[in-house]
This record gives sequence, structure tokens and C-alpha cells, in this order.
Amino acid sequence: MASPSEGKGNANYKEAQSIYDFTALDIDEAMYVSLSMLRPSEGLKILGFPCNQFGSQEPGTNSEIKDFAANYNVKFDMFAKIDVNGDNAHPLWKYLKKKQGGTLTDGIKWNFTKFIVDKNGQPTARYAPTTDPFDMEKDLLKYLNQ
Repeated sequence: MASPSEGKGNANYKEAQSIYDFTALDIDEAMYVSLSMLRPSEGLKILGFPCNQFGSQEPGTNSEIKDFAANYNVKFDMFAKIDVNGDNAHPLWKYLKKKQGGTLTDGIKWNFTKFIVDKNGQPTARYAPTTDPFDMEKDLLKYLNQ
């Protein structure tokens, strides 16, 4: 099987115009999903990308990750496990890091780094893994009320 970052439609991250230029392999490894198909008509859309690059905290298979998430009643779109740093990083994550650099380095420092992307597919904010999602509410409301 192809790596999760090798899907058709994965633009060169340096030339991409938005996140909608990318695809990602779904958690079931059944198909590549064009992120443009996930553009919300209204409201909030959460996308989860498991990664095992941080202390081997996500060692399971995609099926095991999906089962684990089901125990917590996860309702957001989940994708196959990817790398977010290094040469094998998924092009989407290279794009996100290019558009919203981090503190000291653009690399993703730990699991649960979060990005806000507007309805046009433009990354507008980046949050540390330690940021409570409720602390993002003010920024999210700017986009939900447009």
C-alpha cells in the first residue's frame, strides 16, 4: 500500500494555494479523501491525523487507533497515521508549518498541535499541544460567525 502522503492530488506544499489542494488517506485505509470534499458549508470541521513521532505515543495500527478513538465517542474525521516532521512528513503538514510557523522552530513539537483553518482553506492560527481547545473559542468564533 502507498504511504498516506503519496495520494493523488497532493500538491507541492510550496505551491499549494490552500489545504484544499491536498488529499489524505482515511483511517480505514480505504480511499484517499480530497480535503476539498471536507469543506464545511457552515460550522466547525475537525480533522485528526494520528502520528507516532512523539515518544511513540501512537504505536498502534490505523484500525487500533480507530477502535481506541471509538471508546471516547470521537465524531471528527480521522485519517491514517502520518509523519508530521522530517523528509517523510505529509505534504499537508509541510504546508501548515510553512503558513503558520512555530515558536523557535516550525517543526511540530508534540502530539495535539492544533491549527485553525478558515473556510477558504487558509491556516490562520497555530496552537501548542498544551493549549486547551476551550482556550481557542474566541478565535474560532471569529470564523463561525462569518
